[in-house]
Amino acid sequence: MAHNPFIALLLITALALVVPILATRLKRVAIPIVVGEILAGIVIGRSGLDLVENSPTLAFLAEFGFAYLMFLSGLEVDFELLFPRKTEAQDRRVAPLPSALIILAGTIGLAVSIALLITRIITVESPLLLGLILSTTSLGVVVPVLKERDLLGSEYGQYLLVIASIADFVTLLLLTVLIAIRSQGLTLDLLLIPVLLALFAIAARITQRFSSRNIIQRMLNELSTETAQIRVRGAFALMVAWVVLAEALGVELILGAFLAGAVAGLVAGTEDDNAKEKLDAIGYGFFIPIFFIMVGVEFNLDALYSSPQALLLLPLLLIGAYAVKVIPALVLRRQFSWRQTLGAGFLLSSRLSLIIAAASIALNIGAISEAINAAIILLAIISCTLSPVFFNRLYPPEQEERRKGIIIIGQDQLVEFIVERLLPSQEPIAVICPDESRIPAFEQLPVTLITGCSGITQALLEANADQARVLVDLTTTPEETMEVSTLARHTHGIPLVVSRISDVELIPRLQSMGVKVVQPALATAMALEGALRFPTIFDLLLDQDQDNIDVSEVTLRNQRLSGTALRQLRLPGDVLILSMQRDESVIIPDGDTILHLGDRIGLIGSPGPMSQAIGLLRG
Repeated sequence: MAHNPFIALLLITALALVVPILATRLKRVAIPIVVGEILAGIVIGRSGLDLVENSPTLAFLAEFGFAYLMFLSGLEVDFELLFPRKTEAQDRRVAPLPSALIILAGTIGLAVSIALLITRIITVESPLLLGLILSTTSLGVVVPVLKERDLLGSEYGQYLLVIASIADFVTLLLLTVLIAIRSQGLTLDLLLIPVLLALFAIAARITQRFSSRNIIQRMLNELSTETAQIRVRGAFALMVAWVVLAEALGVELILGAFLAGAVAGLVAGTEDDNAKEKLDAIGYGFFIPIFFIMVGVEFNLDALYSSPQALLLLPLLLIGAYAVKVIPALVLRRQFSWRQTLGAGFLLSSRLSLIIAAASIALNIGAISEAINAAIILLAIISCTLSPVFFNRLYPPEQEERRKGIIIIGQDQLVEFIVERLLPSQEPIAVICPDESRIPAFEQLPVTLITGCSGITQALLEANADQARVLVDLTTTPEETMEVSTLARHTHGIPLVVSRISDVELIPRLQSMGVKVVQPALATAMALEGALRFPTIFDLLLDQDQDNIDVSEVTLRNQRLSGTALRQLRLPGDVLILSMQRDESVIIPDGDTILHLGDRIGLIGSPGPMSQAIGLLRG
């Protein structure tokens, strides 16, 4: 047993280093890294080798990691998603927020009913608390799965994000209220929770008003140097301030940390990915692994084995955990297919940080026993491992890869040029041309021409936008651009939308929707630079007579290749990898580069081997 906290910390940080390596190697098992950390903690903890003793130092680091995890969860809340700016296109579709509230109400009602049924079989002191624990979901599991499948920008992905965000926030708030009632009783101190929420509303309002000021953004940019890192320092100061404020008001620190993350997200905005990446790196690189490993260290397997009631509780909890999410999610059948609806229910059934946190607090106030706490932790491990697997089975990659077709919207000569350049791809092309005088220019080309429609909504339906893979938007006004982009991304779920835009103020909004933005002046400058600095590559991309060379891009979907180094990858024929994009980062690949699911891979090679390579990478 390690009594020296530094020796124990050395063991924990070593495990935090080893677990991701092992998790990526066990491709067939597909164990989430967080689950691996909990299992590693069980091995070295009180239920295993008993190598670590929970000292005050480790307890503080674990609690700080827990608060930091809630802070990052709050940082994921997208207020543009919850309260979007209304456009004509958005008015035509069903908003996700009402569906999210209906699903949440159904989830809580079913969860409390199941908890009451469980109390007839085994002894549970607080059925309402158990019901709220069952109502939780894990935004930390939902977001990576949607990002890996490139669904975040689609209408389906937005629905799931809103549902998960609402479930996280509301269940967290209700748990805070119920825990306060159980620990303090029905006192006037409960009114301090609305005070904290009111302070959050004020802080959010002030943040929205002043964070966009040029002078503030300029100051933040100037101080975001290697030594100053003002954004990171400010985020930590904000988190600690809200944790202290929550504790001063007698509120659980998880709510304060979550609200601090939401405020920090408003300051950062949608385009400040660099600061978010640094905060993620600090949290998931050090503090958060300590929390999850210590959860495993404190896991009491003996209490679970010695309690027949707790052993019976585990399968009941598991069945209930899926029932309370899958059944209410059937509301989504109005917008999506059966496979998408059931997939959403199973993905939303994943539980992780919040359910473990709630169980830990309930254990501390004596609302549940150690045996029930152990059963809830096992529920979290099982659900966050199985739920992504069920989702991927119900929403297979083939559904995305079946999309084919290119839609081009515009009425100038550039449309004709793009069509001629894309014809060798052998992909169906539809041109939406509002100007009927341009019809003769396209009649000789093998394209589907759509004109004379009552509006862009009808035109996209005629162009089979639900099956299209790409949309190129060459409309002229900002209003038209926003309407087309919203319909393409949210209503029809087109994976790749490229928009020509001159109004720089629209660029952040379009990019937040997942739209690729092309500025004419900047594109011309980059083309000139490419012709001057890289003439060979420029000629390769420009020359449409190069029938023996193909340049393409594919998303890695083959699970067997995830975790493989490029030097071990054997692509067909003469196909080579040019570039890789992971999340928002562009990677210059070398032999030691490791492939991850969801990587966007740029390829070059002969057309025949190219199609084989694409099939291999897609799996």
